[in-house]
Amino acid sequence: MAQKLSQAIVRDGAGATKVITVRVEGGKTGEECRLVAYAIAHSPLVKTAFFASDPNLGRILAAVGYAGIDDLDQGGIDLYLDDVHVAKQGGRNPDYREEDGQRVMKQTEITVRVNLGRGNAADTVWTCDLSHDYVTINADYRS
Repeated sequence: MAQKLSQAIVRDGAGATKVITVRVEGGKTGEECRLVAYAIAHSPLVKTAFFASDPNLGRILAAVGYAGIDDLDQGGIDLYLDDVHVAKQGGRNPDYREEDGQRVMKQTEITVRVNLGRGNAADTVWTCDLSHDYVTINADYRS
């Protein structure tokens, strides 16, 4: 029930057009997975890339990097957009095709899956995109 409520809050977000599940696995601890997931979910650059349907792996990997995990080796990270393997061992997957990433990014519900490649822990958070409507809604009133 808590998961459904969490997802409903995201779906109801101001100006939200997409719901994004951020699943981080392969961490040493659940806490480090949560830190990485929140770094991705809270990044304005990542959120605007989702709104633009732009499969920008650099923005997502940069967010992983500023999660604050000191001993994280980005060379061990794999990144998926739904079933599309975008990044392999910290770099662009040689088999990745941009049109496959764009197909996923055009959906209204997307799963970002990051494997840190350093353990068995995992965590999941939900977020939404950052749209023009979000800016308009939040710029047009004073609290």
